[in-house]
Amino acid sequence: MAAARVPVALVWLRRDLRLEDNTAVQGALDCADRVALCFVFDDEILEPLRRLGIREDRRVAFILDALAEIDRDLRARGSALLVERGRPVECIPRIAAAIGACEVHANEDYEPAAVRRDRDVAAALERRGVRFRLYKDQVVVGPTDLLAASGKPYTVFTPYKKAWLHRVRRDDVRPREYDLASARLLPVREASSLPELSALGFERPSGWDAEYAGSRAARRRFRAFLREKIDRYNRTRDYPALDGTSRLSVHLRFGTISVRRLVYAALERLAGGSTGAEVWLSELIWREFFMQILAHHPHVVERSFKPQYDRIRWSDDEELFAAWCEGRTGYPLVDAGMRQLNRTGYMHNRLRMVTASFLTKHLGIDWRRGERYFALRLDDYDMAANNGGWQWAASTGCDAQPYFRIFNPVAQSRRFDPEGRFIRRFVPELARLPDDAIHAPWAAPPLVVAEAGVILGRDYPLPVVDHAEARERALLMFRRATHV
Repeated sequence: MAAARVPVALVWLRRDLRLEDNTAVQGALDCADRVALCFVFDDEILEPLRRLGIREDRRVAFILDALAEIDRDLRARGSALLVERGRPVECIPRIAAAIGACEVHANEDYEPAAVRRDRDVAAALERRGVRFRLYKDQVVVGPTDLLAASGKPYTVFTPYKKAWLHRVRRDDVRPREYDLASARLLPVREASSLPELSALGFERPSGWDAEYAGSRAARRRFRAFLREKIDRYNRTRDYPALDGTSRLSVHLRFGTISVRRLVYAALERLAGGSTGAEVWLSELIWREFFMQILAHHPHVVERSFKPQYDRIRWSDDEELFAAWCEGRTGYPLVDAGMRQLNRTGYMHNRLRMVTASFLTKHLGIDWRRGERYFALRLDDYDMAANNGGWQWAASTGCDAQPYFRIFNPVAQSRRFDPEGRFIRRFVPELARLPDDAIHAPWAAPPLVVAEAGVILGRDYPLPVVDHAEARERALLMFRRATHV
């Protein structure tokens, strides 16, 4: 027997800032005569940013623009987005009571703080007789959906990927279709306007692209990727000077496009023999792998996945850390990657690995410091992926590769930016160096460097460490930790 319908249900948007193909929206439509949508600017998330003095946070601007698009679409249907600022445990019950909602629907979030928040909100709603319902939406395969033969979660990617591919079929991820017509939406005529960024304590970032955020922007970017890039993704994805990646990570992070839509398209191309689609699908599976690691092993937020690496004695050299943050290590590809991050809020994935390896293996600085810096700077910051990537680079995570995998930043530069195009874009002081000298200017003939108008140590720094010496120090540091 079908469950009785309720008069009103509230959808609480969080990391799913879209109206279409949204599991919580569909769940609410399935059980309620009328549906309203809300969003809460969580002061427990925003206040730490304000305390750090961050005024131009690109992610807050992204969220606000995505919400403005949703609000416009709802108002065109006679409703509006309900928005509050404060603590969700107080705001959500208050909004539900104001509209007479019998149920609140939301999509799951697997970060430890979000799990605690949802538990508290559920308890507060229950005390008022309101049901709280959660749905799987930000992943195709949930953290408890796929377990190894032992009954335990996977901790190595390759067997997880094999099991994931065996489980998921294209029909499983077909985008959800439903009718969000005016007749199904609760009329909300008294809703206040969205807050200005200044009211939240932030400013619009300089050079901000008004077309960057929202579902329409996500769909445009995805269509362009399918049309122009996906089939050669395997050949272009590692070259930062090329526009060879999807650049959809920020849209996945905030849910302005559903992962089902992406996986469905990838499987469709894969059926046609596209190697690029196969490699791109692997990246989406990595995302889900790291989410299930975080869900089952929340200790990774603060500690190494492999406990023995918590014994590592990391360096606390503040000058070296500042040089890394500011892109002045003397290694051009590392510096170009860090400057791209600081300037744009994005870093190419190959460079995320190179810069993270450099901080941990060359400078011997704790991966947690680098992870936190990325968390502050990346538009697409996702705790699971960021933590997983950093622990992978630092060899402290759930990875089959041993600790002696240490990227040579010069070799990486010559291989993945052979003409120095990316370096010239973000380290313009080296722009006049020839291709064979730009990757390691300190090793180039002095006359070549002088002819390019560069004085090393003045115009561009000398290397803060020697690669060979740093590699030996890293190996010794890890051996000591693992042989105690």
